[in-house]
Amino acid sequence: MRLSIAHPQTQEQSNFHHLILDIAWFGLAFPATNRFLSVYAIRLGAEANELSLLTSLPAIMLLLSASLSNWWMSRYTNTLKALFWPQFGFRLSFLLPAFTPFMPVDFQPIWLVLSLTLPAIPQGVASVVFLVMIREAVNEKRVTPLLGQRSLILNATVGLSGLALGVWLEKAPFPFNYQAMFVLAFLLTMVSMWHVTQVRLLPLPAPIMTADPAANPWRSPDFLRVGFVCGIAHIAFFSVLPLLPLHLVNNLDAGEGFMALFGLAELAAGAVMAAFTIRLAQWIGNRQVIALALIGTSLGALIVALAPSLHITLLAAALTGGSWTAAGIALFAFFSESTPLEQRSRYTTAYTQIIFMGTFVGPMIGSGLYNLGINLVVIILAGAALRLLAALLTQMHAPGWFRRLAQTTAHSR
Repeated sequence: MRLSIAHPQTQEQSNFHHLILDIAWFGLAFPATNRFLSVYAIRLGAEANELSLLTSLPAIMLLLSASLSNWWMSRYTNTLKALFWPQFGFRLSFLLPAFTPFMPVDFQPIWLVLSLTLPAIPQGVASVVFLVMIREAVNEKRVTPLLGQRSLILNATVGLSGLALGVWLEKAPFPFNYQAMFVLAFLLTMVSMWHVTQVRLLPLPAPIMTADPAANPWRSPDFLRVGFVCGIAHIAFFSVLPLLPLHLVNNLDAGEGFMALFGLAELAAGAVMAAFTIRLAQWIGNRQVIALALIGTSLGALIVALAPSLHITLLAAALTGGSWTAAGIALFAFFSESTPLEQRSRYTTAYTQIIFMGTFVGPMIGSGLYNLGINLVVIILAGAALRLLAALLTQMHAPGWFRRLAQTTAHSR
């Protein structure tokens, strides 16, 4: 895939250019919270419950705050102005963990949870506004190529940064190594934010607020189908995701250096897969790509659970990273092609709420099983089975089931 980072000739090309550079700088910062924050929490004594809370509590805040996005956007003349403060607030999640060593020892794992949960309030708004902005910054036909290239760049920069940060964390003294990493990550996200501010919106249809059923995503059969696929995919994927670092660190003795390699394997495969996802979707369809991707994440969890040594888990990392990258691109493309641009604000809000709901519910499944005293390996195997079940369900028409069930119930009465 040819990257669009050359000097832009049109406004749309300029927007494309800045949105690519935005994710490049953000990718350099992302491993600090995405890859190493859970390891930091484990070093501070966090167990399965705290690790699940690192994912689920921010997700529930995202779910709640995303519902405010329409109200927030109504306060501004365009989505770019509405995006500024929420995206700045979200980026504080990279800075707040740097203050962890100043907290009481017993409070430190809780502070890490709060460091992600509090910025999740503006992040919920920013996530909706940003997706709306993307659909206003480039023409509809270029949304999927943009997402593909952003995913490719994200995986490449996260992989390189993760490897460098892993070496730094193992060589520098603890906890200064983590503090310096979080401060640097925050500064990198500020450069990312500057590129977003350089985007200029294209003339597109304004949102239409009518009483038509199409204006309500929850009454749209097309959106319900998208929502069902998106919801089960995220619930299944995140059901055991927060527990994987705990298994690697506690059961297989992984350190920060290996976690960096694990992340690099995920992201290298993701970068490769991002280049082929668009063509694959054109060949077999977005929905089929999502199902195949979930099968890939299921196999990844299976390998991690059964691996006798750390090195074998690198294969699982590559399989999972490539598969989930493909799923993310195909999910948004499936959503974009199934929903009206004129109602982009309402539909995007509903779409992100479903993602956050799945991200909240999923980790609670894994932590709930762990609290029942079930072996960690067995839980990961159960997560692999759940991902496989989700892959099968994506190919079925659940909204049709519910409609037929309601009709049958009504007739029986």
